[in-house]
Amino acid sequence: MIYLQLFYEFFITGALIFGGGLATIQFLQNMGERTGWFTTTELMDMVAISEATPGPVGINISTYAGYTVAGIPGGLIATFGLILPSIIISLIVARFMVQFRNSKHVESALYGLRSASLGLIAAAGLAVFFLVIFGTELRNMTGEHFLAVDFRALILAAALFFVTNKVKAHPVIYLAASAVIGILFLQ
Repeated sequence: MIYLQLFYEFFITGALIFGGGLATIQFLQNMGERTGWFTTTELMDMVAISEATPGPVGINISTYAGYTVAGIPGGLIATFGLILPSIIISLIVARFMVQFRNSKHVESALYGLRSASLGLIAAAGLAVFFLVIFGTELRNMTGEHFLAVDFRALILAAALFFVTNKVKAHPVIYLAASAVIGILFLQ
């Protein structure tokens, strides 16, 4: 039964997400709260590991989440559930795209989807920021949380933000350096 539920949850997520892997974070956060499969903190760990491993982030997160819930079969089922809607939609769109290539309605819909994707990615980014810097989710913030800022994490995030804009290096270098810094200084 868990496999069917995993497939269903990830199929719905795959059918509704637009904007890439980071857009899945909000869906997965809601899924974790609804099902109790994983906490927001565990989800943020999944995101960090998924960012550091090869492959599309959304698929990596889904595979990891499915594995967390039901082992290797769960990871495979969650991954298949997530990508199946994209395969179906791509086949349908490819069939009709020639007819609607110059349609203002299609262009407007895609413009709206880009804006929605930006909003979902920004919300996911803020969720990660508040969890890492303040140790809680945005909706649970109180005045006490603002006083409990993790300055080490804030300094690392700010340093990486500025360094990545000045020094053009492969993202793996930044991920590896951040992991080493976390192991050495942020325990």
